[in-house]
Amino acid sequence: MRKIAETAKALAHPTRLSILQELLKGEPTCVSKIEEILQKKQANVSQHLSILKNAGIIDYQEKGKLRCYFLTDMDSVDNILKSLKILSSK
Repeated sequence: MRKIAETAKALAHPTRLSILQELLKGEPTCVSKIEEILQKKQANVSQHLSILKNAGIIDYQEKGKLRCYFLTDMDSVDNILKSLKILSSK
């Protein structure tokens, strides 16, 4: 149950949900691109990425000096976000 609670806590922020929506497109996405899309500063984006990574929801690969993030389980994240949208519309 603890892992479920940690995952739910990691998902419980609009910025992190926006990051996941972007990563659902399937391509590893670098921090600078996420900053641009969300119109947020690097420090803020990095903080949210760290929370998602610590929860095991995302991981990264390095491309030179860049860190590009991806979902560790795309289908699960997609299902969770779809479920949350259904629940929020009720």
